[in-house]
Amino acid sequence: MRLLFCIILVIQSFSGYSIPQGDWDNVLQSKGLVNVQTLDSSIQVQLQYAQPDNFMGKAVYDGLTYAWLRPEAAKCLVEAQKLLKREYPEWTLVIYDAARPMSVQRKMWNLVRGTNKTNYVSNPANGGGLHNYGMAVDVTILDETGLPLPMGSPFDFFGEEAHTTNEEALLEQGKITRDEYNNRRLLRRVMKQAGFRTIPYEWWHFNACTRAEARQRYPVIE
Repeated sequence: MRLLFCIILVIQSFSGYSIPQGDWDNVLQSKGLVNVQTLDSSIQVQLQYAQPDNFMGKAVYDGLTYAWLRPEAAKCLVEAQKLLKREYPEWTLVIYDAARPMSVQRKMWNLVRGTNKTNYVSNPANGGGLHNYGMAVDVTILDETGLPLPMGSPFDFFGEEAHTTNEEALLEQGKITRDEYNNRRLLRRVMKQAGFRTIPYEWWHFNACTRAEARQRYPVIE
């Protein structure tokens, strides 16, 4: 059965046949990506783009039910979870987004093209972003009740309150609270200690390598 599935993938790649969306989990596994929860089942997954309650107002992850990453990135995330639980055993990381096929990236781009949200979605014509290589993850922290810690803005908030480069100013101006400031620093600390990098505009987004490194080492996930 496994061999048959691989043969079908090869035929599809040469024929231009598009992969049914319901097969995304199988496709990502066949490309060597890892379901993060098979490495650490305590990490929670709530894929925000698999439901319509997101900044696009539309679900774009039909058939993608797990959080997939390249093995290197997945191991870093497991390490970040260990670091978090060492300090707060009842808290957990939750994944909002992980590996993203380029076909989904194109769909997202088409939904935001011509709006003020284009700065927050990588243009697929430029090679996309690290999500499209399986080397980026969007995460936050859930408390012991399963609720996300306050971070000063919701996930996918497109405003300065979500920026990571001016948090002291945001704190001084009263745009984020001291608890929100500390929660961000906790999240960033465990993720960076585990090997991730931050970006300026989204407190929830972490890269496991640079874009140049990803392009050199990995194929884009089509």
